[in-house]
Amino acid sequence: MRVEIWADIACPWCYVGKARFAKGLADFAHREEVEVVFRSFELDPNRPRGEVSPVLELLARKYGRTLDEARGMEEHVAASARAEGLPYRTEGRDHGNTFDIHRLLHLAAARGRQEELLDLAYRANFAEERSVFDPEVLLALAVEAGLDGAEARAVLADASAYAAEVRADEREAAELGASAVPFFVLDRRYGISGGQPAEVFTRALEQAWAGRETAAAASAVADGSAPASPEGAGGEACEPDGACAVPQR
Repeated sequence: MRVEIWADIACPWCYVGKARFAKGLADFAHREEVEVVFRSFELDPNRPRGEVSPVLELLARKYGRTLDEARGMEEHVAASARAEGLPYRTEGRDHGNTFDIHRLLHLAAARGRQEELLDLAYRANFAEERSVFDPEVLLALAVEAGLDGAEARAVLADASAYAAEVRADEREAAELGASAVPFFVLDRRYGISGGQPAEVFTRALEQAWAGRETAAAASAVADGSAPASPEGAGGEACEPDGACAVPQR
């Protein structure tokens, strides 16, 4: 069974959702027969490359909040991250265009190191004092993930390298009805939006596994229909246009 995950490095709920999915997968009886594939989704594709701004200022501007209120929004997602055992810093983070990161992740996928680079990029962005929008930091992460430094540098220097693969992922997300991330698609049968609790992922995996031979599911894939939701509800997610909407609780 294949699980595809559309996500963006700039999305905190993708960071949290990846950890929750991993826990849900660990409790799935057939976990060794699940292939996980990470797909590209840009939250802020129109932001000029190289233009970087502080996350707190972006949140305050986008949602009409004060910096203190924006800090409270960040504290909310930080608490969720820490509950999953993930480090998260609420001050000093940057936000920018993630297209180059996605291109490098496609190189990593071609070399069998995609998840390693993804985890390092998430950690650098949300937990460490390293900006993933700095090309030299991104190159260092690629090498740390096991990629060849010269090859990674060449990809970053060539804006066309793996660009088609990123755009193909984004078109497919739109065709499947993904309007926010993280977005999980299980065997092209079921779609789950948002960073759901681990048990939701386990139940969805079980349902998808049980229905693998269902003719209706096969025809849904064939006619291009969007995957159904096994739970009927979305979790906390990030929508396009920049920063993530973090609900006040």
